[in-house]
Amino acid sequence: MAKFVLAGRADCPYYAKAELLADYLQKNLPDFRVHKITQHPHVWEEWLKDLCEKNKWSHKKSPIIWRELLDRGGEGLLLGGYNEFLEYAQLYYGVTSSMTTELMKIIAQENLETHIEKELEEETKKDLIHPLQVWITSASVPACYNLIPILTSGEVFGMHTEISLNLFDNKQAEENLHVIVAETRDLVAPLLRSISICTRVEDAFLQAHVIIILDENTDQEVYTLEDYIRSRLPLCRLYGYLIEKNAHDSVRVIVGGKTFVNLKTVLLMRYAPNVAHNIIAVALGVEGQARAALARKLRTTSSCIKNVIVWGNISGNNYIDLRKAKVYRYESAIWGPPNYSRPVLSLIFDSDWVNRQYVETLKKLTATGKQFGAILSAHSIATTLKYWYHGSPPGEIVSLGVLSEGQFGIPEGIVFSMPVKFENGTWVVLTDLKDTEISEQIMTRMTSDLIQEKLVALGDLISFQPYQSETDIAKSDEKTSLPTTYNNQENQRVSDDSEDKSVEEQQIN
Repeated sequence: MAKFVLAGRADCPYYAKAELLADYLQKNLPDFRVHKITQHPHVWEEWLKDLCEKNKWSHKKSPIIWRELLDRGGEGLLLGGYNEFLEYAQLYYGVTSSMTTELMKIIAQENLETHIEKELEEETKKDLIHPLQVWITSASVPACYNLIPILTSGEVFGMHTEISLNLFDNKQAEENLHVIVAETRDLVAPLLRSISICTRVEDAFLQAHVIIILDENTDQEVYTLEDYIRSRLPLCRLYGYLIEKNAHDSVRVIVGGKTFVNLKTVLLMRYAPNVAHNIIAVALGVEGQARAALARKLRTTSSCIKNVIVWGNISGNNYIDLRKAKVYRYESAIWGPPNYSRPVLSLIFDSDWVNRQYVETLKKLTATGKQFGAILSAHSIATTLKYWYHGSPPGEIVSLGVLSEGQFGIPEGIVFSMPVKFENGTWVVLTDLKDTEISEQIMTRMTSDLIQEKLVALGDLISFQPYQSETDIAKSDEKTSLPTTYNNQENQRVSDDSEDKSVEEQQIN
């Protein structure tokens, strides 16, 4: 019996042609058998390389065809690619293929679609056998209480993905955790396989597929800024160690909350380097506040406003960019279908509101954490996770804190909120957006604080000095400085916005 193995890239036209010829031979020859293997285009080259190294073959194109020596055992005998298989069929069986190039391409596309469908089916089966392990830190905080019903609804991970929730917190919070567990079980959520409590540090993040980092509870209310920054390091170092040691290799880590979000994210990346590419910071809460403020001004709903970009420090010095913002379904003299939109800035004629009141309102919200409650935090985390797993809406811009690689002139090595889109289980920074340049002064203001936070946390800088423009310095010389305290919030000193006015005015012009 002649048994051949036909392997190829799922979208390869030559694989499609060889497959049809092999099917014909198998149907008409009693002693001819073929086993077919397709690989997704993204993994084909690596799979082929590993196969050839294992069998000591030299082959670099799709398809690859070999004969299994069933009668003698041992390794397979490499036949080659499509041309070699065609010659073999002509020589031994007098059969050839007359498939046209156009038909080859059509079948190749069908093969790719079928392959993707089979992969999804396999993932679904795995999820039914092995539920998704979701860990939530500081699980006694209110944000977790609001997050659990969303996670167990199927809206985030899919209606066919069962999950196991693991609530992680300190021993003092155990009683509160038991209350949350009891209420969660009362939900009778069909996708919730189990829910458990963990207060033993060494057991944290065991086999975790998803880790959600929330703001931790603390009884201490007054910090110097530098002490508060440095206090983030031991926790992130511990979490990073535990993630590397206990979590699944493909774990996804999402950092939420309203205090030092960028700093915690970059420290986790430092201490969990093997999964650093899968650690992100949630910026949708700040984006939601910005969209809601615009909606109140325009007398519409915030869901109708899209493409508001949050640049910089999610929980500190950031810049809300409205140059790409659009409003849909806006009731005015001009009306269109549901997909019709208008630029937000063309509908706001009060330039003073945009340049001053709007900016000041959002800065105060960020500095004090007001209105950024548990519901908003939970919804922002859940929405970001949903986009990460299933993709963001086509054409929409999403704000996300990711590690800078120098995009948009941002210094490398800091976590910075910037515009992205989610697709295929990951995200892509939208570096091709036009008219998104940020002035040097605005960029310096945002990056200065982020760089200093990192240096202070690592002990390379003794004191933190909030960025001040020349205008700020001149003003500060005219008045007496007052001592500042910090109540679990990031740098509550609200700087004067005069240096930003020119850029904000460019938005409206």
